[in-house]
Amino acid sequence: MIAIVGAGLIGLGIAYELAKRGANVRVIDAYEPGRAASWAGAGMLAPYTETPESAEFEAFCIESLTRYPGFVEELHVRGGVDARLKLDGIVEAAYDEAGERRLRERVVALSARGIAARWISRDAAHAEEPALSAGVRGAASCEHEGHVDNRRLGRALHAACEALGVRIDANAGTVAIEADARRVLGVRGPDGFIPADAVVNAAGAWAGELAGVPAHVRVPVVPVKGQMLALAMPRGLVRRVLWVPGAYLVPREDGRLLVGATVERGGFDARVTARGMGSLLSAALAALPALGDLAVVETWAGLRPGSPDGLPYIGTAALGGYYVASGHYRNGILLTPATAVLVADLLEGRSAGIAAFSPQRDHEASAAVAK
Repeated sequence: MIAIVGAGLIGLGIAYELAKRGANVRVIDAYEPGRAASWAGAGMLAPYTETPESAEFEAFCIESLTRYPGFVEELHVRGGVDARLKLDGIVEAAYDEAGERRLRERVVALSARGIAARWISRDAAHAEEPALSAGVRGAASCEHEGHVDNRRLGRALHAACEALGVRIDANAGTVAIEADARRVLGVRGPDGFIPADAVVNAAGAWAGELAGVPAHVRVPVVPVKGQMLALAMPRGLVRRVLWVPGAYLVPREDGRLLVGATVERGGFDARVTARGMGSLLSAALAALPALGDLAVVETWAGLRPGSPDGLPYIGTAALGGYYVASGHYRNGILLTPATAVLVADLLEGRSAGIAAFSPQRDHEASAAVAK
């Protein structure tokens, strides 16, 4: 049996992929499935707009994006929930000379690689997104990016996992792994010990705090808070995902316009604050003054799992049967399909993993310095 600690998108995605391949899978979460960062994000799928940390990481992000249409359709068929994927492009607007220069250079660089990107003039930008302020100088669009409704994606994965027989233990409270000196033995929860042949730590921002993990395989994942809000928007006021200085805006089919997101390192504090809301609203209104009379209908905050170098931890650790899939930071939603396949391949011995994502890289670096 394979035990997965964490029922966010990453944990449920891995469970789904393994169950498809015939594995016996059990998912344990201290809280409610599909919450935390999985629920709190905006669902953007933007491997080109969000500059990756390295070429290897970019390739992994692009691979995951290409998997998304089939992934979402499969979940819809198996579980009956449509995650509402839209790959209609992301528009990033420039409001000063430096921003225009940067975006024009990006369009040239992406186009040279055969990626569908275009520069949008000031007049064309206003025609495509009339709510943009008069100060916009133009915009760049990467045509293959987009977004998914991450809350619906969580429900879709939950339903598909259950359809495949995955047991999901929600609101389990304190969860700990148990291991001897050589290998992992299983997971201990409020109902006792659960023996497992392998354990996957997919606990998100709490992955570095998971009880029972030996020091030599612990990963330095830290929580990074992101605050967001939603406005009640007339249909068509914002047509596609917009990136503006200091914020991004994501239109939803239910009439909400999501505005995000702050980046705050302050421990496990998930409060919504006046400062956070003020910074988002200031950025959004500076770029789109027409939003000023819209009602704020929801505010929330989530904790992203960050890592020291900005790369995820995906792979085996120096403890038999113990695997990690965390540290995805701002790309957890984007990377759900590719992470699921990679971890399943690792568990089946089909892959040796990606060295840059190794959960042991920090320990190995420290050991090399010590020598």
